Amino acid sequence: MFDIPSGRTVTTRTVDELERELAAAIDQERRADCMARIQTDAVQLALDLVVRETDIDGFFRAFTKTLVEECESRACGVWLLDDDSRCEPWMAFVDGQFHTRDAAEWDAAAPPREAMSAHLVSYVDGWKQTVEYLPDDSRLPESVRAFNRAHGIGSLQVAPLALPTRNLGWIVLASADAQACETTWRSAVLDATAKQATLTLHQNTLAEQSRREARRQAALEERNRLARDIHDTLTQGFAAILMQLQGAQRSAPSLPPQVTAALETAVDLARSHMVEARRSVGALRPAEAGAETLPDALRRIVATTQSTTDIPIQLTVNELPTLGGMERDVVGIAQEALTNAVRHSRGQAIAVKASAVRSIGLRLSVSDNGRGIAGEHRARGFGMTSMQERAERIGASLTIVTAPRAGTEVVLAWEPPSFSIPVKVDAAS
Repeated sequence: MFDIPSGRTVTTRTVDELERELAAAIDQERRADCMARIQTDAVQLALDLVVRETDIDGFFRAFTKTLVEECESRACGVWLLDDDSRCEPWMAFVDGQFHTRDAAEWDAAAPPREAMSAHLVSYVDGWKQTVEYLPDDSRLPESVRAFNRAHGIGSLQVAPLALPTRNLGWIVLASADAQACETTWRSAVLDATAKQATLTLHQNTLAEQSRREARRQAALEERNRLARDIHDTLTQGFAAILMQLQGAQRSAPSLPPQVTAALETAVDLARSHMVEARRSVGALRPAEAGAETLPDALRRIVATTQSTTDIPIQLTVNELPTLGGMERDVVGIAQEALTNAVRHSRGQAIAVKASAVRSIGLRLSVSDNGRGIAGEHRARGFGMTSMQERAERIGASLTIVTAPRAGTEVVLAWEPPSFSIPVKVDAAS
């Protein structure tokens, strides 16, 4: 029995209102319970994937696949922002297949890149939460809407990978149907899982930064160790040799001309290699102002080499571009190629040429007219390996053209990354 206050009657309207309020409360409780389960499942999914997948690429592959399957959708794509706030598609799971932006079929599988990227970056309203789009949503660029119509996309849900301070990117979920209940449910799932994906992506970024810093510190420590070793062994050794040779010159001023010339050459070589050892120490430590230019370095090594051989060496140096710290590797390649030509070519002439390529690149060649390099020796020896490694380090092309009795030419070609070509070794037939 209800205890009805005095003077108040129970009407049909009052009962209906109570029933509606009760139904609304039950519905609200069910929605809250559903959202709690979605959040719990999203956390569990993220934890399972983090444990199972060893890298961030594998995590997002499994993540997008699971999201498509659980939401009964057509596709899921991940778009990321780089350090310059440019938006680029990273990967997508479409109709049961994975796609990446480097794959040939990407254009057919993904919405128009430039239009979608521009929209994601410029449309800031609501990027703190998931945004829903219908097929002909006027907020989307026309090219994206046309793509959706052509591929039977009924709805899009876009969730930001948002940190409190910045946005890392977006997850885009595409489905065939656009029923209100389905899109609402998908948006809730996507919003919950996107938060877990954001945390994973952010943690991976921090971990990668930590790994890079650890590698940088390890490399710096190794460079300092090598610098100390070179200073304490080679530099000091050359200095001692130089002192002994200069002492011999002073103590025996009237030696035969040939011996005097040999001593002078030995003194020059000891001094040059001592300077080179000191340059190695300087290169392993932070760069100093007033460093030797590439033309000066080429003139120096040619002059030093010429003092040790009767083979004429011709040097041609045109105006060269700024290489931004790569000069030492270029000089190292030139030195090795020149030394090989003097020691092994048995040629009558050597030419060293350095010139600019389209005003922004470099072409360096060391050629001789000697006996050439036999096929079994072409890729053998530390010198060849050292030149290849130096070329790879600076992103240059190293080509060795040789043939029996036709001489050898070592060509180093470097251009900015947009023009670079892979390292290779060729032999003339």
